[in-house]
Amino acid sequence: MPKFLLSLILLTSFYYTQAGMIRGKVTNDKNETLPFASVFIKGTTNGTTTNAAGQYHLDVPAGNYILVCQYMGYKKGEQQITVTDAEQTLNFTLSPLSLQIKEVIVKSGGEDPAYAIIRQAIKKRGYYLDQVKEYTCNDYIKGVFKMRDMPGSFFGKKIGAEDVEDMGLDSTRKGVLFLSESVTKVAVKRPDDVKVEVLSARQSGGGFGFSFPAFIDFYENNVTAMVSQFSKRGYISPISENALLYYKYRLEGVFQDDGKTVNKIKVIPRRKYEPLFSGYIFITDNDWRIHSVDLMVTQEYQLEIMDTLHITQIHVPVNNEVWRTKDQVINLTIKQFGFNVAGSFVNVYSNYNLQPNFTKKYFDRTIMRYDTAFDSKQLAYWDSIRPVPLEPEEVTDFRKKDSTARARRDSSRSQWRLDTLKAHQPPIKVSQLLYSMGGAEHKFYFRRDTGIYSHDFSMKSLLTQVEYNTVEGISLNVEPELDLDLPRNQQLRIIPRIRYGFSNTHLNAYTFVSWRKEAKLGGRFGYNTWTVGGGKQVSQFNRDNPVSPIANIFYTLLFKDNYMKLYENWFGELRFRRRFQSSATISAGISYEDRIPVQNTTDYSFRKDTGKHFLPNHPYELAGIPFERNQALVLNLAFSFQPGQRFIELPDRKVAIGSKYPIFRVAYSKGIPDIAGSDANFDKWNFEIRDNINLRLFGEFQYRFGAGGFLNSKSVDIPDFQHFNGNQMFYNIKYLNSFQLAPYYRYSNTASLFGTANVEHHFNGLLTNKIPLFNRLKWNLVAGSNAFYINRDNNYVEVFAGLENILKVLRVDVIAGYQSKDDTRIGVRVGFGGLFGSFVRPQQDETVQ
Repeated sequence: MPKFLLSLILLTSFYYTQAGMIRGKVTNDKNETLPFASVFIKGTTNGTTTNAAGQYHLDVPAGNYILVCQYMGYKKGEQQITVTDAEQTLNFTLSPLSLQIKEVIVKSGGEDPAYAIIRQAIKKRGYYLDQVKEYTCNDYIKGVFKMRDMPGSFFGKKIGAEDVEDMGLDSTRKGVLFLSESVTKVAVKRPDDVKVEVLSARQSGGGFGFSFPAFIDFYENNVTAMVSQFSKRGYISPISENALLYYKYRLEGVFQDDGKTVNKIKVIPRRKYEPLFSGYIFITDNDWRIHSVDLMVTQEYQLEIMDTLHITQIHVPVNNEVWRTKDQVINLTIKQFGFNVAGSFVNVYSNYNLQPNFTKKYFDRTIMRYDTAFDSKQLAYWDSIRPVPLEPEEVTDFRKKDSTARARRDSSRSQWRLDTLKAHQPPIKVSQLLYSMGGAEHKFYFRRDTGIYSHDFSMKSLLTQVEYNTVEGISLNVEPELDLDLPRNQQLRIIPRIRYGFSNTHLNAYTFVSWRKEAKLGGRFGYNTWTVGGGKQVSQFNRDNPVSPIANIFYTLLFKDNYMKLYENWFGELRFRRRFQSSATISAGISYEDRIPVQNTTDYSFRKDTGKHFLPNHPYELAGIPFERNQALVLNLAFSFQPGQRFIELPDRKVAIGSKYPIFRVAYSKGIPDIAGSDANFDKWNFEIRDNINLRLFGEFQYRFGAGGFLNSKSVDIPDFQHFNGNQMFYNIKYLNSFQLAPYYRYSNTASLFGTANVEHHFNGLLTNKIPLFNRLKWNLVAGSNAFYINRDNNYVEVFAGLENILKVLRVDVIAGYQSKDDTRIGVRVGFGGLFGSFVRPQQDETVQ
């Protein structure tokens, strides 16, 4: 069931000395409400924003003030007020601006006067970008998503009344999906330092809400509008250095605001399918700064997932020289798969301090920190601190979902909730076990003092687990899983596997048991995972499993190519893995295998070409290297880390959220001889570095470089060789970890040193946005190269170019492979890539490797 999850970070709250409450409504001269109008005390950035109904309230200390009301396209309103202890009502009625076209000298080319203004604004862009080196401010954030329409089913699964109720919607399938508000304090030091303190936050029904301010700065050349996943290239600012190459401008008129002449300029993209805004930007005369913006992005301009993204900002003076954003409203719409969702994020900035005098170590790797009492504020606090009044629907949503959440936690009602969950749990059907693509799932609900939990059972259907290869013929796999939720943040996962080959009549079965526990180390949280397993299994010689079972069925039956090379093994294994708070991991394990060679037992294929025969099960490229029954005891150690990790600091722990630096990994394997009959005697090492670099307008560059080799290779059997992930099939999913045209085992080795390089550049719309049809389909170019080098006689390099984001999930590459031991090959590979490609790409199960 689709859940609209929104996440990220925090800021601090501001307290007004409560002396008087001012309430009011903002309308135009036709008595129409003006939503998200800015209301503030003149000469300050302290103020509020009206809600969707045009209502506002403002707490201010006692005294005399001039209250300013500002709304884009209307004359600014000002009223004097004396604040006392009594609540007062102060309404504003704003009149539309009377725009005037100022007299200009039109050049011979007939250039619109807007261009001269924009050129001046571009010249001043860098100055205003760096004008304030550091500052703090307060930010109130309210985020809401509302369902306006939804289908009766999603990908064949019915969305029933219970699902609708669980999402918090009414009987018409409409209502609030997500609602949160937070008060944060933001500290910024250019160019890269940011720290957000979340003073208070709440989400209807419970949760962290959305507390990270959306920093949208149109003085930047490249604007990250909302979330970069919606457009990794970002968007070109209307006053960027090269804006004149991308936009046309038209001066709509001028108006006066506090003695300043403000130019209203229409922003018009020169071409579709570029990452561009459309709308209006308001620029002041003489100082050429941004007064306000009203800009939009649509799917015609490389917006993904969302249909529209509308940004409005109002900038006000902080002092005689500096203007900053006072209010920012982001409205968005999403119409996908029959769902119609509208959302908005309101940011109200106040209390700017342009001389914060940060201490030397104020900025560290924690970029967001939640106050220990951020989620314990009472309703009276929110009513007093909230600058944007809630709408009636939002008040109801908070009350209803918070009440439901309390009821679920309430021990007196938890049994009712438990009984309800059990009653709504459908029984497992025979069809789910036999042939359903989704398989079978069941939750066993139970209650603890801290709430309701479940043990989860799942099993893939038997039909989806039927395989075919020349060793076993048809094989049937039974693959159930049981996940047990244990007390004190512990999980126990039991994974049995049963496999029967109908041609060789071999039964193989094994089980892995994995225990995961949250554990502190040095006062820092992390996770320890112990895994033990054993039994008898069928394995590919290359442990990375380069040949997928589905593709192998296709090639074996249709083309009479048996690429999958297998052996059987009795095994026992014990592994430990520690994931640190910094996301670094360390793992250690020891495994024992009794390896048994197996032979082809069937030659059945749909292809009846008598001139073509299946190859032996032994890798034909390693025909000169025998594989006989042997035993191997192997110790494996690995460590990975990413320096410069940044964190969100919760009241009880830190959560790593990434770094601008690459990920490093080092691994070591030791074949231990003469214990339990082990024949293995080798020392193998591997080093790897990988990263994704977002170059914005120029796309995203991804790389993976590796090196390794054998320090000792006295006794190395084929499964312990250094294998490179070749690919001789049309299908590929191991991008950045494969060689798309290389044979599977031709380059396997025990060399003392080797090197690998995998690089890809994802253009993300660059170049293809200028090609008809491709720009409409949003198919994106991808190009790169994969190579490895062992010595002069043993090396390989391939170059490729392709298209991705086909139907949002597919990728097609054309590759040329240059091999030291074979002729140059040209091939095509199909896989998953694009907006949703990584989500549907099969993930390898580490537990059962």
